[in-house]
Amino acid sequence: MARKKSKFSLLMWLIFSGISGGGITGYLKPNIPIIGPLIAKFTDKGQNLAAGGGNLLSESANGLLSNQASGSYGATAVTGRLASARQPSNGQQQGAVQPTTAAGSQGNGNLLIASFNIQVLGQSKISKPGMKELLAHVIRQFDLVAIQEVRAKADNVIPDLVTTVNSNGSRYNFVIGPRLGRSNSKEQYTYVFNTNTVEHDPSSVGTVNDPKDLLHREPFVTRFRARTQSPAQAFTFWMVNIHTDPDEVPEEVDALADVFQVMQKARADEDDVILLGDLNASEKQLGRLGKLPGMQWTVSGVTTNTRKNKAYDNILFQGQATREYTGRWGVYDLERNLGLSREQALQVSDHLPVWAEFRVWEAPPPTSPVGRPALYN
Repeated sequence: MARKKSKFSLLMWLIFSGISGGGITGYLKPNIPIIGPLIAKFTDKGQNLAAGGGNLLSESANGLLSNQASGSYGATAVTGRLASARQPSNGQQQGAVQPTTAAGSQGNGNLLIASFNIQVLGQSKISKPGMKELLAHVIRQFDLVAIQEVRAKADNVIPDLVTTVNSNGSRYNFVIGPRLGRSNSKEQYTYVFNTNTVEHDPSSVGTVNDPKDLLHREPFVTRFRARTQSPAQAFTFWMVNIHTDPDEVPEEVDALADVFQVMQKARADEDDVILLGDLNASEKQLGRLGKLPGMQWTVSGVTTNTRKNKAYDNILFQGQATREYTGRWGVYDLERNLGLSREQALQVSDHLPVWAEFRVWEAPPPTSPVGRPALYN
């Protein structure tokens, strides 16, 4: 075992000595609410600032949430110089349902949004030689990454990782949630995003309240906006980050249907909700969530785990509302893209990143030829 670890460490060092800064391609993949209101607000470091109660869809609670969520957009950039424009990956293809290769927004005016369960992301993992550099390289392929399974007692893991992401001059920042879970092994959700292309509303960060304890780890939500020269017309959206419990998948996926509907009504001026993460379910196992009117999932017909025998991860939204989706999506193959063996890839994670592409401009309502009012000044 020691010899295998030594070989892995040496190979990882060699890989990142050779590819740092280079482009690497990916392959393309009721009654409301059961879940209560979004009431726990957190700072970027996950500190609980406030709590409340009530029904999100009631008049009073809906007003409260609107006040909480009406702050200005912004992103405090981690120290670093402006990154140069990323170049297109080789072999880029287009298509609504076909696997596609891509890396980052590539200067094409669109956003790549990804989900990545980085298995047991803690101090032990990021201390492995070359591991932070590998994860940083993967994160740089996307504009916004929802990460699941941050499992660390210390608070330095994500800041250290983001510092490594920015070591090449990139300007990424992060928003992280509280430690969640019923057992002693708590997990955190986090969003890591490129501040050159994405900004978040710091007053719209929180967890979904789960008074009936239907979810082991309540979803972590944040509202983002594409960074453009015309903010009033930029694409704005809720992100709902989730990691379901593998022992209660049907029950939790059904509960997520209520979470999604609650988030759709969280703000009168926001109809875009992107729910993503490790669902522990394929597109054929989405229960009530998959049966919501107009529900669309991007990953279909391919596996998303590193062993390539299961489909667990996905990105979902309501198709008529979120017409900013371009039809391009993918699964980032750690083995093929990074030149790793299966064993080495499994040391990174038992999941692969999944991603989808969205336009940076807000799509006009389907019933209005004029376009969406400027609600985001």
